[in-house]
Amino acid sequence: MTAEPIKVLIVEDDPDWIKAMTSYLNREPDMLVVGAAVTSEEALRLAEALSFDVVLMDIQLTKGGFEGIYTAMEIHDIRPAKIIMLTSVTDEEVMTQAFTAGAVNYVEKTRYQELPSAIRGAYRQPAAMDALLKEFARLKREEQLQRLTPAEREVFELIEKGYTGPEIERKLYKAESTLKNQVNKMLKKLGVRSSKEAVELVRRKGLFRKRDGR
Repeated sequence: MTAEPIKVLIVEDDPDWIKAMTSYLNREPDMLVVGAAVTSEEALRLAEALSFDVVLMDIQLTKGGFEGIYTAMEIHDIRPAKIIMLTSVTDEEVMTQAFTAGAVNYVEKTRYQELPSAIRGAYRQPAAMDALLKEFARLKREEQLQRLTPAEREVFELIEKGYTGPEIERKLYKAESTLKNQVNKMLKKLGVRSSKEAVELVRRKGLFRKRDGR
């Protein structure tokens, strides 16, 4: 029985690059490009509709921006995915953000010959790498929460679990005014306007962007 090919989704704003890479990767006997998108919105629609194993994600989907980082996070919201970032920049902070967003590797576009090997490596990612990425995610979460006092963190974690204000008051034996004061201090420290945004910020490990700003 012939093994299923590794299914690849390409997200890249240059249609010519997509065409060239689709032809290049489809020549590999164990790979198949199943879809391609030139915008974040199109990528998310395809992520909902297609079955794929690995995503090749251009970091710069908009001129001068790093839209691919946010798109990678949103694809992870839809389904688990092995994401390889395509980049023409080598800024260390940008690379850190790419891994924070869930990327497992990045490849400079000029080194496209490395893509087949990178795709296979991502697809067969060893358990040790999964453990490292989980630990990285845990550290990024702690980085966000270290600004909070123990009492504020206790409140945050209950909000994160879906408790309402009155439920938290009863569970922690707090007066409404005390709880509101702690929540307001927590929001100010995290730099957000609502409890929902606070949970979103920490869940996304500091890479937070309101959806209406897309």
